[in-house]
Amino acid sequence: MLRSASAQIFRQIVRQRSTDSSLILERSINRVQLLGRVGQEPVMRQVEGRNPVTIFSLATNEMWRSGEGETSTQGDISQKTTWHRVSVFKPGLRDVAYQYVKKGSRILVEGKLDYGEYVDKNQVRRQATTIIADNIIFLSDNVRD
Repeated sequence: MLRSASAQIFRQIVRQRSTDSSLILERSINRVQLLGRVGQEPVMRQVEGRNPVTIFSLATNEMWRSGEGETSTQGDISQKTTWHRVSVFKPGLRDVAYQYVKKGSRILVEGKLDYGEYVDKNQVRRQATTIIADNIIFLSDNVRD
């Protein structure tokens, strides 16, 4: 009974009813945090009629040991690097990112995922996943070569 009541309260918090009783608006979350190292110097781009955007890449690493069991202390260590494209549209943050984000620096990026399509120079349609940053935390002045 307590679990049922909790579920009802949770649903009431998450849902907001509009004036149209058939329409229920539900809140959702599109949130991502990435901690890694900058892979390239930021560039600022501007398309005619649109606000400028600062773009850079961020590398995150995943490491694991290829031994028996999760707590194994023996075996080879493997690593996988994943590259992320980060775009900064927010006016103040966009300028700070362009000026202070440097290749090799360690940063934390918070934002949301965005999926889109574009046509490359060979006229091939491509899909792209981008992190739209709304916060950047600088964690080190150390820059790796």
